[in-house]
Amino acid sequence: MAQLNSLGSWWWEVMSSNKNELTLPISAIILTGLWYIWTVSSSSNGRSPLPPGPCSLPIVGYLPFLSRDLHKQFVNMAHSYGPIFKFHLGSKLHVVINTPDLAKVVVREQDEIFANRNATIAALAITYGGQDVVMSDNNSDWRNLGKIFVHEVLSHKNVEASRYFRRDEVRKTSRNVYSKIGKTIDICEIAFSTEAKVLTSMLWGNTSEEKANGGQIAAELQIIVANIVELMSKPNMSDIFPSLAWLDLQCIERNMKRQLDRLDRIFTRIIHDRIESNSNKSKDAVGHEGKKDLLQTFIELMDQKNPTSIKITQIKALLLNIMVAGTDTTTTLIEWTMAEIMQNHDIMKRIQEELLQIVGPNKIVEESHLPKLQYLDATIKETLRLHPVLPFILPRSPSQDCVVGGYTTPKGCTVFLNVWAIHRDPRYWDNPLEFNPERFLTNKYDFKGTNLNFFPFGSGRRLCPGVPLAEKMQLYILASLLHSFDWSLPEGEDHDLSETFGITLKKRKPLFAVPSQRLRNASLYM
Repeated sequence: MAQLNSLGSWWWEVMSSNKNELTLPISAIILTGLWYIWTVSSSSNGRSPLPPGPCSLPIVGYLPFLSRDLHKQFVNMAHSYGPIFKFHLGSKLHVVINTPDLAKVVVREQDEIFANRNATIAALAITYGGQDVVMSDNNSDWRNLGKIFVHEVLSHKNVEASRYFRRDEVRKTSRNVYSKIGKTIDICEIAFSTEAKVLTSMLWGNTSEEKANGGQIAAELQIIVANIVELMSKPNMSDIFPSLAWLDLQCIERNMKRQLDRLDRIFTRIIHDRIESNSNKSKDAVGHEGKKDLLQTFIELMDQKNPTSIKITQIKALLLNIMVAGTDTTTTLIEWTMAEIMQNHDIMKRIQEELLQIVGPNKIVEESHLPKLQYLDATIKETLRLHPVLPFILPRSPSQDCVVGGYTTPKGCTVFLNVWAIHRDPRYWDNPLEFNPERFLTNKYDFKGTNLNFFPFGSGRRLCPGVPLAEKMQLYILASLLHSFDWSLPEGEDHDLSETFGITLKKRKPLFAVPSQRLRNASLYM
């Protein structure tokens, strides 16, 4: 998605240096005519036509006409071409869906057909060739990993078993923020650091390597994750023009493999450390005193040695999924939520009143409080409605030709579900541009995509498998920050909610805030 946006800008920069201003318009007129003749002839074979869409140029397709804010451009294109439209990028066909009814066809009625991915070269490079649960196609390995991830790794039992790790790291963050009272804090940085440390603790917190070098490992992982997200956001000519892929002209595949090598060394060291530790303990002692991290669950699944067991490469790919997706998406959401809350003082006041009522003035937030924080939960959902972290979710690709909304969606094309547009459509939301958490108190929506007016994490077979953990973590971190501290903008700063389109929809300007002590008892911060 970011590649479409950046490549459009790149094309215009190249073309603006062309002194012959007539070359492009004349060529476009001639080639458009040829394209129209070809389209008419190819659609007269009796099958449903392709979706409507703009004319494209040969070789580059619609690339020269893409804007920086692709999510907004798609809304305007839907006004011109309808709720489903197509465009070409290079030789590849892309289809954009902009309504819940048509999204239902993709994620429910024909969910199995649309369960494949059209992974980029960078995505395949970082996921061991798509051996994970995010970028793998719909095959037996992916289905097995999905079952393991949902029913074993992030089962209610295992998520509850790792609550100690989350509590310890969130409390460390509160102490860290308390030490910076009155100083300016980067909300994104504090959220990323907290989430990364929570995840590393949950993943392998009982490993001797983590105990000895936990801070170094977390810091190195933060750097690697940031590099991965940056590389995933870069336009890659190899994806647009597959015939050039072997050249890797921008070194994106090469650089992504370097990040994978760095991660692989960390994962290999930690996994081997755990296996050796387990071999030195009795079977009954491998529970780690009731604190069972996720790596131990992975190791036990690998040791089962049956057709549904997991391989060591798949363990590494799953660890990567959790680290990259867990840190970047949760951090982005927390920053957006804090920005909206700080701009709406009445909403902040109501959230903090709820926290005082549920948690109390002489206690700190515990996970047991989270299910009762209905208004904060509604505020998070309203943030995801207006600022979906993944504005198009992750693209799907049909495994065979099929029909959506009366139009043929060819096998192997890339399908975008424009969640950003659906979440702001006045046909489904009253006053859609108003930030109003109340709407999620009167109308119950969940994060599972049950109601396709609101599905920020997807729906169907490709629903984000980490939703239970993400839902818990984003609520826990925000509740702790808002209960323990009051927040204000630095002097001279104004509220800013402008956004930057990319793989994730981020704030254009990082959110800086100044914390002040909220709880009277200072020992609660220790």
